[in-house]
Amino acid sequence: MLTIDALNAGYEVDVLHGVSLHVAAGELVALVGPNGAGKTTLLRTISGLVRARSGSVRFGERDVTQLDADRIAALGIVHVPQNRGLFREHTVEDNLRLGAWVRRREAKAVEGEIETAFAAFPEIARRRKTPAASLSGGEQQILAIAMATLARPSLLILDEPSLGLAPVVVARVFGIIEQLKAEGTTILLVEQTIARALSVADRGYVLALGRIVATGTGAELRNAPLLANSYLGV
Repeated sequence: MLTIDALNAGYEVDVLHGVSLHVAAGELVALVGPNGAGKTTLLRTISGLVRARSGSVRFGERDVTQLDADRIAALGIVHVPQNRGLFREHTVEDNLRLGAWVRRREAKAVEGEIETAFAAFPEIARRRKTPAASLSGGEQQILAIAMATLARPSLLILDEPSLGLAPVVVARVFGIIEQLKAEGTTILLVEQTIARALSVADRGYVLALGRIVATGTGAELRNAPLLANSYLGV
């Protein structure tokens, strides 16, 4: 579904150096590594928020390397960023509608799916008329994921979904992620709680200093002592 080949990208200078990886349909792939490794930059390059200097990003058979972010989203790559990307002054209900913006021609179907989302995520159902800014951190993260699901992603990109959350809320968020995977959603996950990320991943990549330094199944990466000590902090 996603193929990245020899990707170089960054800001004033390159942050990513020759990065190559792939995600197959139905997989949950974890991208892990130390802070400052370039993980968020890679996700932003995939979704069109950062321009690649060289290399390619292919989504299925289509080269999306130089497409604008809105066109990439319309193709089915939905990105939940670290800051959750909420419309903070709008209500929870309106945020869900805005999350489905790429499906705005399906308004009637979307309204029905909003009710389904509220049934699936009771934490936000009781706050449906509340501005997103007033939600707790956990409620905001659940809202951000619910918004993404309403866009019907072919590929869901999650950047640090547990960031700043209490352990009990992290467990709930990962329960949602595992349920989405079970339903067939393809997921690329960047996560600070590395052991948890690798425990739910089909495969993983370790990124350090802008380069892929290892790949394997989640279990293989968790059990590799050199990687664990040098890059993963577990």
